[in-house]
Amino acid sequence: MASDLFEPEPSGPEPVDFQKPLASRMRPRTLGEYAGQSHIIGEGRLLRRAIEADRISSILLFGPPGTGKTSLARIIATTTRSRFETLNAVESGTAEVRRIISAAQNRKSATGHKTVLFIDEIHRFNKAQQDVLLPEVEEGTLCLIGATTHNPHFYVNPPLVSRSQVFELKPLSETDIAALLRRSLTDPRGLAHHAVEAEEEALQHLARVCDGDARKALNALEVGVLTSPPDASGHIHLTLAVATESIQKTAAVYDADEDEHYDTISAFIKSMRGSDPDAALYWLAKMLTAGEDLRFIARRIVICAAEDVGMADPQAMLVAAAAQQAVEFVGMPEARIPLAVAVVYIATAPKSNAAYVAVDAAIAELREGRSQKVPQHLRDGHYKGAKSLGAGVGYKYAHDFEDGYVPQDYMEIVKEFYKPTGLGYEDKIKKRLEVFKQRREESRKKPA
Repeated sequence: MASDLFEPEPSGPEPVDFQKPLASRMRPRTLGEYAGQSHIIGEGRLLRRAIEADRISSILLFGPPGTGKTSLARIIATTTRSRFETLNAVESGTAEVRRIISAAQNRKSATGHKTVLFIDEIHRFNKAQQDVLLPEVEEGTLCLIGATTHNPHFYVNPPLVSRSQVFELKPLSETDIAALLRRSLTDPRGLAHHAVEAEEEALQHLARVCDGDARKALNALEVGVLTSPPDASGHIHLTLAVATESIQKTAAVYDADEDEHYDTISAFIKSMRGSDPDAALYWLAKMLTAGEDLRFIARRIVICAAEDVGMADPQAMLVAAAAQQAVEFVGMPEARIPLAVAVVYIATAPKSNAAYVAVDAAIAELREGRSQKVPQHLRDGHYKGAKSLGAGVGYKYAHDFEDGYVPQDYMEIVKEFYKPTGLGYEDKIKKRLEVFKQRREESRKKPA
């Protein structure tokens, strides 16, 4: 349904509804008041130019709560000369979408004007509901602005994504949040009529603890101000202690099956691979705090030990496997300790993915090339009649030789998959294999 909130503002100041939360009253009205997101609406940026020129095409805005998705849509509403409609995907159905489409088609035929449709939480629409929008977006009858906390590439139908520009909104910086808080103390729409004297430490605390969520910071500020009695002179003092009570540090932003889950585990693995134990421990702590499945964390640690440390330090696999067993045995909160030991060990160990690369190369060889037969001398020679078929004949038992090695071929067509890097323990392996290779080559040169 159409919303008067999205119509161009009338001239002169609008009356302020102080029953609304501070965050709602302080919504930016222009790009000049809009905080953060300079990477997409800074001077000269594409989205800013499109808004200022009223040349908005279909866009999808995604980012965490309180980063300004709806506010940006409202700003677009005040600048566009198109009809602006708004829906919330939680409350709206296909029938409402079709009604807006029908009106948009009639409007375009009668006046040539297009319709801008803002859909909040667009990821809540199912595939069929999203598909209804496709023809009109493609034809230009509708200009879609979708807002979501989820990555559209995963949660919005690919055809709709391909017809839209995707912009990511990031958590606001502490500097941006602090500036918003200061402005709200002096703005007539905000708390100017309360004569607040705020300690800078209090504002900085709110800006830091809100995790880049402007709505959370502003609402906490309002709680602190409205619950603090004025002094004899009528001033309200917002102290650090009051600010601390007014905002509670919530659990880490982390959805067990969504973007934060995958992004955090990705950062965790890459930090171990990149030999940064501090970063790896931080991401581990985030997952533990958020209640991530301990078995999932342990599995990723074991995989990282094998894939990224490999033969540069074979002990890493043992440490990782021991941590995985300890998790099953002790559980939380003590399980954090063996997990941390394994994480630090892997992060500080020398790295080699040579074994990982080698097995993938061998698999690719089998998929793309001709499968080799087992050489006669390596075949099982223990069954009756095996010798008459030549199975196992000519095999040389390595332990019968002085240094436990004897030159002989183990494939019909010799292939080299494992290429040790020379890092950590793999340096010894590399030198050993070079000796073995040389001895095999010398053996081949000798007459049979």
